[in-house]
Amino acid sequence: MKCPSCGYPESKVVDSRPIEEGSSIRRRRECMACGKRFTTFEVIDHIQVIVRKKGGGKEFFDRAKLLSGLMKACQKRPVDAEAIAAEIETELQNSLRSEVTTAEIGEMAMEKLKAVDEVAYVRFASVYREFRDVESFMAELRELQQTKQDTQEVEV
Repeated sequence: MKCPSCGYPESKVVDSRPIEEGSSIRRRRECMACGKRFTTFEVIDHIQVIVRKKGGGKEFFDRAKLLSGLMKACQKRPVDAEAIAAEIETELQNSLRSEVTTAEIGEMAMEKLKAVDEVAYVRFASVYREFRDVESFMAELRELQQTKQDTQEVEV
């Protein structure tokens, strides 16, 4: 880190403190040449995930868009949509993949909703899977019910 006063390339860290809930670090440094002190900030450099849309277009991952869909599905339900969106975003960042599809994100959201609230899951699935008629909706409900029965049988 170059000294802002003299431009010398070496400095020593005098003090370090986490800031912003531990997502960055504030460091007090001292120049090895002139002795002046200055402050630097270290932050995590996130990989920007690109989302490939159904139509072939691409855009950067937008947590707000995901959260909007989750909020609609979780309306008046005891589900923390914000936590689910944050969890999905973290998984995408940790996957180290630079590109994902909307289908992958939708499946991740449905998996998480299915585990915490069946009503929110069905609401999200009805929009995400674009049910065309009552029969496709009922098929999804039957599958959900069968999965629930299979899980209960395994537990007994």
